[in-house]
Amino acid sequence: MNKKPVWIGIAFVLVVLGVIVYSTMGLAQNEVEVCMTFKGQTSCRKASASTKEYALRSATENACAEIASGVTETIACGQSTPASVKWLK
Repeated sequence: MNKKPVWIGIAFVLVVLGVIVYSTMGLAQNEVEVCMTFKGQTSCRKASASTKEYALRSATENACAEIASGVTETIACGQSTPASVKWLK
């Protein structure tokens, strides 16, 4: 039996996994914790991203998703000023 195709397949899978791990680690260059207060409720969420702007937006959206109901409230919450912003990385 020829095992060369098996070894080529294993090498291909390892290379793909390596690329995935490497690219994933590069995305978490900026980490932030944002606390949002909306209609008397407060929610704090963390997010990581390749840019500070995207990390801040993601954390804000995640916090607002927990304390706002519906599209209109979620947009209003997301446009309000965060109660606190703490850069972790």
